[in-house]
Amino acid sequence: MAELQFFTGTMDSGKSTLALQTNHNHAARGRVGRIFTSHDRAGQALVSSRLGLTHDALEVDDDFDFWRYVVDQLTHGARIDYLICDEAQFYTGRQIEDLAKVVDELQVDVFAFGILTDFRTQLFAGSRRLVELADRMHVLQVEALCWCGKRATHNARSVDGVMVVEGEQVVVGDVESDDPDQPGQPGAAAPEVVYEVLCRAHHRRRMTTARARAVSMVAEPLPFA
Repeated sequence: MAELQFFTGTMDSGKSTLALQTNHNHAARGRVGRIFTSHDRAGQALVSSRLGLTHDALEVDDDFDFWRYVVDQLTHGARIDYLICDEAQFYTGRQIEDLAKVVDELQVDVFAFGILTDFRTQLFAGSRRLVELADRMHVLQVEALCWCGKRATHNARSVDGVMVVEGEQVVVGDVESDDPDQPGQPGAAAPEVVYEVLCRAHHRRRMTTARARAVSMVAEPLPFA
């Protein structure tokens, strides 16, 4: 029996890596699938992992119709055994319902990957519907860490270095990964929008990595002359 499975975790928990590994495992057994994504940080129609893996994909915008696509493909003689749906948090509720219909009516497996909540700690529409409809939900066991070392549970957005909790839900950026001991090249522009994962306490206090560094520098005693 086909299933709708939802794999979720915070940023940096390896969702896209697992999506590509899942595709590889099924393809290696002779199964034929399709890969979908939405708003990947590497650009349109790509699934990218922070480990450096990439794969071509079909871009899902708000008007994309999964049911029509799969039916059309099957009608024209194509074979589809499974769908890999990365960045599924960005899908609409209707698209998730269509994916469930593909599973139930066409017996095509669907493996969806996405984060649960946005930078405001609110559920994404696609993730909410997946929680409601999925046959199985898997929380990824690779734990992302807050700068303090605790398990990260919340996604934070910073704009021009300041953490924000209001604004558009979907703004593509990248995960902050600057090493304080390896600053960028002189003259290099800092990204306007960056994301990082925090524990609940530091998300609530808006204590990002950058702010924690700044506070630490102010608190350090000045050396003797």
